[in-house]
Amino acid sequence: MSRKIAFFDIDGTLTSEADGSVPEDAAAAIARARANGHLMFINTGRCFQNVEPRFRKIGWDGYVCGCGTNIYCDGKDVLYVSQTHDTIMRILQAARSADVDILFESRSQVAFDMTRPLRHPRALRQYRLFVEQGYMMPEELENPNFFSDKFVIWYREESQLTAFRQTSDLWFDCIDRGGTFREFVPRGYSKASGIRFVLDHYGLPLEDACALGDSNNDLPMLSYVPHSIAMGNSAPDSLFTQVEYVTAKASQGGVRQALAHYHFI
Repeated sequence: MSRKIAFFDIDGTLTSEADGSVPEDAAAAIARARANGHLMFINTGRCFQNVEPRFRKIGWDGYVCGCGTNIYCDGKDVLYVSQTHDTIMRILQAARSADVDILFESRSQVAFDMTRPLRHPRALRQYRLFVEQGYMMPEELENPNFFSDKFVIWYREESQLTAFRQTSDLWFDCIDRGGTFREFVPRGYSKASGIRFVLDHYGLPLEDACALGDSNNDLPMLSYVPHSIAMGNSAPDSLFTQVEYVTAKASQGGVRQALAHYHFI
Protein backbone atom coordinates (compact mmCIF):
# COMPACT_ATOMS: atom_id res chain seq x y z
CA MET A 1 0.00 0.00 0.00
CA SER A 2 1.49 3.39 -1.01
CA ARG A 3 1.76 6.01 1.70
CA LYS A 4 -0.80 8.82 1.53
CA ILE A 5 -1.30 11.92 3.64
CA ALA A 6 -4.41 13.65 5.01
CA PHE A 7 -4.76 17.17 6.43
CA PHE A 8 -7.53 18.00 8.91
CA ASP A 9 -9.07 21.29 9.94
CA ILE A 10 -10.08 21.28 13.62
CA ASP A 11 -13.34 23.11 14.34
CA GLY A 12 -16.31 21.45 12.64
CA THR A 13 -14.07 18.89 10.94
CA LEU A 14 -12.14 17.05 13.62
CA THR A 15 -14.69 18.18 16.19
CA SER A 16 -18.43 17.58 16.23
CA GLU A 17 -20.52 20.46 14.97
CA ALA A 18 -23.06 19.50 17.66
CA ASP A 19 -21.02 19.90 20.84
CA GLY A 20 -17.37 20.54 19.94
CA SER A 21 -16.17 17.13 21.12
CA VAL A 22 -13.87 14.84 19.15
CA PRO A 23 -16.01 11.86 18.04
CA GLU A 24 -14.53 8.56 19.18
CA ASP A 25 -14.86 7.04 15.72
CA ALA A 26 -12.87 9.94 14.23
CA ALA A 27 -9.96 9.44 16.65
CA ALA A 28 -10.05 5.68 16.05
CA ALA A 29 -10.04 6.10 12.28
CA ILE A 30 -7.06 8.46 12.41
CA ALA A 31 -5.15 6.00 14.61
CA ARG A 32 -5.98 3.17 12.20
CA ALA A 33 -4.82 5.19 9.19
CA ARG A 34 -1.49 5.87 10.90
CA ALA A 35 -1.15 2.19 11.77
CA ASN A 36 -1.61 1.50 8.06
CA GLY A 37 1.45 3.65 7.36
CA HIS A 38 -0.27 6.87 6.26
CA LEU A 39 0.54 10.37 7.51
CA MET A 40 -2.07 12.33 9.49
CA PHE A 41 -1.67 16.10 9.95
CA ILE A 42 -3.70 18.82 11.61
CA ASN A 43 -3.92 21.89 9.34
CA THR A 44 -5.40 24.81 11.25
CA GLY A 45 -5.58 28.55 11.50
CA ARG A 46 -4.93 28.15 15.23
CA CYS A 47 -1.40 28.84 16.39
CA PHE A 48 0.26 25.93 18.16
CA GLN A 49 -0.49 27.11 21.70
CA ASN A 50 -4.20 26.95 20.83
CA VAL A 51 -4.13 23.35 19.59
CA GLU A 52 -5.54 21.97 22.82
CA PRO A 53 -4.16 18.83 24.52
CA ARG A 54 -7.42 17.00 23.74
CA PHE A 55 -6.59 17.35 20.05
CA ARG A 56 -2.91 16.49 20.38
CA LYS A 57 -3.55 13.29 22.31
CA ILE A 58 -5.28 11.77 19.28
CA GLY A 59 -1.81 11.23 17.83
CA TRP A 60 -0.47 12.97 14.73
CA ASP A 61 2.53 12.91 12.45
CA GLY A 62 2.61 16.68 12.53
CA TYR A 63 0.86 20.03 12.60
CA VAL A 64 0.44 22.89 10.16
CA CYS A 65 -0.48 25.81 12.42
CA GLY A 66 -1.25 29.49 12.01
CA CYS A 67 -2.35 29.04 8.38
CA GLY A 68 1.02 27.68 7.31
CA THR A 69 3.25 29.94 9.41
CA ASN A 70 4.38 27.27 11.89
CA ILE A 71 4.90 23.63 10.92
CA TYR A 72 5.90 20.58 12.96
CA CYS A 73 6.87 17.25 11.40
CA ASP A 74 7.57 14.19 13.54
CA GLY A 75 7.89 16.33 16.66
CA LYS A 76 10.34 18.80 15.10
CA ASP A 77 9.71 22.50 14.48
CA VAL A 78 10.55 22.76 10.77
CA LEU A 79 9.09 26.18 9.86
CA TYR A 80 8.29 29.30 11.86
CA VAL A 81 7.40 32.71 10.44
CA SER A 82 6.77 35.60 12.81
CA GLN A 83 6.24 39.33 12.38
CA THR A 84 8.49 42.08 13.67
CA HIS A 85 7.47 44.23 16.61
CA ASP A 86 7.43 47.31 14.36
CA THR A 87 4.96 45.71 11.93
CA ILE A 88 2.70 44.62 14.77
CA MET A 89 2.75 48.13 16.22
CA ARG A 90 1.58 49.48 12.85
CA ILE A 91 -1.27 46.97 12.94
CA LEU A 92 -2.10 47.84 16.55
CA GLN A 93 -2.34 51.54 15.75
CA ALA A 94 -4.51 50.81 12.72
CA ALA A 95 -6.86 48.72 14.88
CA ARG A 96 -7.14 51.50 17.44
CA SER A 97 -7.73 54.12 14.76
CA ALA A 98 -10.48 52.01 13.13
CA ASP A 99 -11.93 51.14 16.56
CA VAL A 100 -11.96 47.38 15.94
CA ASP A 101 -11.33 44.61 18.46
CA ILE A 102 -8.09 42.79 17.70
CA LEU A 103 -6.63 39.50 18.92
CA PHE A 104 -2.95 38.84 18.25
CA GLU A 105 -1.81 35.23 18.01
CA SER A 106 1.60 33.56 18.14
CA ARG A 107 2.75 30.01 18.79
CA SER A 108 3.32 30.85 22.47
CA GLN A 109 0.56 33.30 23.43
CA VAL A 110 -2.56 35.27 22.55
CA ALA A 111 -3.19 38.91 23.36
CA PHE A 112 -6.13 41.30 23.08
CA ASP A 113 -5.69 45.05 22.98
CA MET A 114 -7.24 45.96 26.32
CA THR A 115 -6.49 49.69 26.33
CA ARG A 116 -10.25 50.16 25.91
CA PRO A 117 -13.22 47.86 26.57
CA LEU A 118 -13.91 45.21 23.95
CA ARG A 119 -16.88 46.38 21.86
CA HIS A 120 -17.93 43.28 19.92
CA PRO A 121 -19.88 40.59 21.86
CA ARG A 122 -18.00 37.75 20.17
CA ALA A 123 -14.64 39.31 20.96
CA LEU A 124 -15.66 39.63 24.58
CA ARG A 125 -16.88 36.02 24.59
CA GLN A 126 -13.53 34.83 23.21
CA TYR A 127 -11.62 36.85 25.80
CA ARG A 128 -13.67 35.34 28.63
CA LEU A 129 -13.14 31.85 27.22
CA PHE A 130 -9.37 32.34 27.23
CA VAL A 131 -9.56 33.58 30.83
CA GLU A 132 -11.57 30.51 31.85
CA GLN A 133 -8.99 28.27 30.16
CA GLY A 134 -6.17 29.90 32.12
CA TYR A 135 -4.45 31.66 29.23
CA MET A 136 -1.83 34.21 30.27
CA MET A 137 -2.46 37.18 27.99
CA PRO A 138 0.03 40.07 27.98
CA GLU A 139 -1.56 43.52 28.05
CA GLU A 140 1.49 45.77 27.53
CA LEU A 141 1.60 45.32 23.79
CA GLU A 142 3.98 48.23 23.23
CA ASN A 143 6.69 46.24 25.05
CA PRO A 144 9.55 45.81 22.53
CA ASN A 145 9.55 42.08 23.23
CA PHE A 146 5.95 41.67 22.08
CA PHE A 147 5.40 40.18 18.62
CA SER A 148 2.77 38.16 16.78
CA ASP A 149 2.44 35.69 13.92
CA LYS A 150 -1.09 36.56 12.76
CA PHE A 151 -4.26 38.17 14.11
CA VAL A 152 -8.03 38.39 13.87
CA ILE A 153 -10.43 41.30 14.26
CA TRP A 154 -14.08 41.88 15.02
CA TYR A 155 -15.72 45.02 13.62
CA ARG A 156 -19.19 46.53 13.64
CA GLU A 157 -19.35 48.64 10.46
CA GLU A 158 -17.90 47.95 7.00
CA SER A 159 -16.20 51.34 7.10
CA GLN A 160 -14.11 50.11 10.05
CA LEU A 161 -12.86 47.11 8.06
CA THR A 162 -12.09 49.30 5.06
CA ALA A 163 -10.08 51.73 7.18
CA PHE A 164 -8.17 48.96 8.95
CA ARG A 165 -7.27 47.21 5.70
CA GLN A 166 -5.58 50.33 4.36
CA THR A 167 -2.74 49.31 6.68
CA SER A 168 -3.14 45.54 7.05
CA ASP A 169 -3.21 44.93 3.29
CA LEU A 170 0.40 46.08 3.09
CA TRP A 171 1.53 42.78 4.64
CA PHE A 172 -1.43 40.49 5.28
CA ASP A 173 -4.13 38.63 3.39
CA CYS A 174 -7.65 38.96 4.78
CA ILE A 175 -9.79 35.83 5.18
CA ASP A 176 -13.56 36.27 5.43
CA ARG A 177 -14.65 34.12 8.38
CA GLY A 178 -18.26 35.22 8.08
CA GLY A 179 -20.23 38.07 9.60
CA THR A 180 -18.01 40.77 11.05
CA PHE A 181 -15.08 38.48 11.84
CA ARG A 182 -11.87 38.51 9.76
CA GLU A 183 -8.60 36.58 9.97
CA PHE A 184 -5.30 38.02 8.75
CA VAL A 185 -2.36 35.90 7.62
CA PRO A 186 1.07 37.01 6.31
CA ARG A 187 0.95 37.32 2.54
CA GLY A 188 2.19 34.17 0.83
CA TYR A 189 1.20 31.84 3.66
CA SER A 190 -1.93 29.72 3.88
CA LYS A 191 -3.15 26.24 4.66
CA ALA A 192 -2.18 25.43 1.06
CA SER A 193 1.39 26.68 1.40
CA GLY A 194 1.63 24.57 4.56
CA ILE A 195 0.61 21.46 2.63
CA ARG A 196 3.16 22.21 -0.08
CA PHE A 197 5.92 22.53 2.54
CA VAL A 198 4.97 19.23 4.20
CA LEU A 199 4.80 17.35 0.90
CA ASP A 200 8.26 18.65 -0.02
CA HIS A 201 9.54 17.69 3.43
CA TYR A 202 8.48 14.07 2.96
CA GLY A 203 9.02 13.90 -0.80
CA LEU A 204 5.38 13.02 -1.42
CA PRO A 205 3.51 13.83 -4.65
CA LEU A 206 0.49 16.10 -4.55
CA GLU A 207 -1.78 13.36 -5.90
CA ASP A 208 -1.34 11.42 -2.65
CA ALA A 209 -2.76 14.27 -0.52
CA CYS A 210 -6.28 14.70 0.88
CA ALA A 211 -7.68 17.60 2.88
CA LEU A 212 -10.80 17.77 5.05
CA GLY A 213 -12.52 21.03 5.94
CA ASP A 214 -15.84 22.70 6.64
CA SER A 215 -15.58 26.45 6.04
CA ASN A 216 -14.30 29.24 3.79
CA ASN A 217 -10.94 29.46 5.51
CA ASP A 218 -10.32 25.86 4.39
CA LEU A 219 -10.72 26.79 0.71
CA PRO A 220 -6.99 27.40 0.10
CA MET A 221 -6.12 23.83 1.08
CA LEU A 222 -9.27 22.29 -0.44
CA SER A 223 -8.53 24.01 -3.74
CA TYR A 224 -4.88 22.97 -3.66
CA VAL A 225 -5.15 19.21 -3.18
CA PRO A 226 -6.64 16.88 -5.82
CA HIS A 227 -8.68 15.02 -3.20
CA SER A 228 -10.71 17.64 -1.33
CA ILE A 229 -13.35 16.68 1.22
CA ALA A 230 -16.11 18.81 2.72
CA MET A 231 -17.82 17.75 5.91
CA GLY A 232 -21.58 17.33 5.71
CA ASN A 233 -21.97 20.17 8.21
CA SER A 234 -19.95 22.63 6.09
CA ALA A 235 -21.00 26.26 5.78
CA PRO A 236 -21.61 27.95 3.47
CA ASP A 237 -23.35 25.36 1.28
CA SER A 238 -21.37 26.62 -1.72
CA LEU A 239 -18.40 24.68 -0.34
CA PHE A 240 -20.06 21.44 -1.44
CA THR A 241 -19.69 22.36 -5.12
CA GLN A 242 -15.98 23.16 -4.78
CA VAL A 243 -14.72 19.81 -3.50
CA GLU A 244 -14.24 16.31 -4.89
CA TYR A 245 -16.16 14.52 -2.14
CA VAL A 246 -18.76 15.39 0.50
CA THR A 247 -18.68 13.17 3.57
CA ALA A 248 -21.11 12.87 6.47
CA LYS A 249 -21.33 15.41 9.27
CA ALA A 250 -18.51 15.38 11.79
CA SER A 251 -20.91 14.12 14.44
CA GLN A 252 -22.15 11.33 12.18
CA GLY A 253 -18.92 9.56 11.25
CA GLY A 254 -17.71 11.99 8.61
CA VAL A 255 -13.99 11.56 9.29
CA ARG A 256 -14.21 7.76 9.35
CA GLN A 257 -16.31 7.73 6.17
CA ALA A 258 -13.85 9.98 4.32
CA LEU A 259 -10.79 7.97 5.34
CA ALA A 260 -12.51 4.78 4.26
CA HIS A 261 -13.60 6.32 0.94
CA TYR A 262 -9.99 7.24 0.10
CA HIS A 263 -8.64 3.88 1.31
CA PHE A 264 -6.65 5.13 4.30
CA ILE A 265 -8.46 2.49 6.35
